Amino acid sequence: MSLAEDLLWLCTIPSLIGEERALCDAVQARLAGRAQGAGIRRYGDSIVVPLSRGSGGPHVVLGGHLDVVRTEHDGPPRIEGERLYAPGAADMKSGLCLMLALAQRPLPPGVDVTLVFYAREEGPYAENELGPVLAADPELTGASIAVMLEPSDNKLQLGCGGSLHANVRFRGRTAHSARPWQGDNAIHQSAALLQRLSALQPTTDERDGLTWKNVISATMASGGRARNIIPDVFELNLNHRFGPSTSVQQAEQNVLSLVQGEAEVELVDISPSAPPLRHHPLVAALADSGALAVEPKQAWTDVARFAALGVPAVNFGPGVQAQAHQRNEWTLLPQLEVGYAVLHTWLTRIGAP
Repeated sequence: MSLAEDLLWLCTIPSLIGEERALCDAVQARLAGRAQGAGIRRYGDSIVVPLSRGSGGPHVVLGGHLDVVRTEHDGPPRIEGERLYAPGAADMKSGLCLMLALAQRPLPPGVDVTLVFYAREEGPYAENELGPVLAADPELTGASIAVMLEPSDNKLQLGCGGSLHANVRFRGRTAHSARPWQGDNAIHQSAALLQRLSALQPTTDERDGLTWKNVISATMASGGRARNIIPDVFELNLNHRFGPSTSVQQAEQNVLSLVQGEAEVELVDISPSAPPLRHHPLVAALADSGALAVEPKQAWTDVARFAALGVPAVNFGPGVQAQAHQRNEWTLLPQLEVGYAVLHTWLTRIGAP
């Protein structure tokens, strides 16, 4: 099958977050004859596929998530010209397509390659199945490098920003809205925090010649019982995005310092950042193998999980990044061939002689 056919095949099997089993089953069946050693290892709705062993060269892990977010589409998965339209076409079934191709075509000698297809990446950090997979599969934690095939337009995106979500809760006292002085308006209590938040400017974090932006944003708000009742509870979700120089502990302190004790703070989802490692030999070799550019990864990805285990990890994939999570999501088919050529060139370059 061609890369376009592989991608269309992946996209015709629905895999909304939490509903990845059918796609996992299909990929496992398709690759059953390609795995080395004891074969494919399955953990829940995730699989680990060892493609080559005993080369004497580096051990490369290529990873991609099976799940997609729920988006609106005007038709079924389809190809129109150079575009393929489907949920997850860009994020990140384009990356999975290259993983299938590497499994089905001859690999360069001198390198050990393992594929990891995993579930639930698009949800909370704690529910992502890559965490349990890494905990249960010690071979992965000894890898030389991991490449997550997130959509990056065939650019090498290094490191990743961390993410912290905090539920900030203001408490007041109900009253009739005709007599607000008899209550305590929880929404009004948030005014000082919102003013500080709106005045907050992004700060920069520079590592290896790359720049991340540290920001805090209010992304959700809820409160009020009825139109004629002074609200007794008001909640804000604050999302703190931070660069690789900021630890999880410092990120927590940044949010607490902003709130200044004016409300209750509940930390509900925390994902650490990851360093860029631009000058690591395997990372530099990928940059020199045809990647279209080298950039910082402002958003969070699972490279952070590998980094926390001491495994160098980067983001590189053929999907159109700007199409991720979009209505009528699409990706460009010519970018698949470009991405495959970069990965094949890189694996050839780093292989043991």
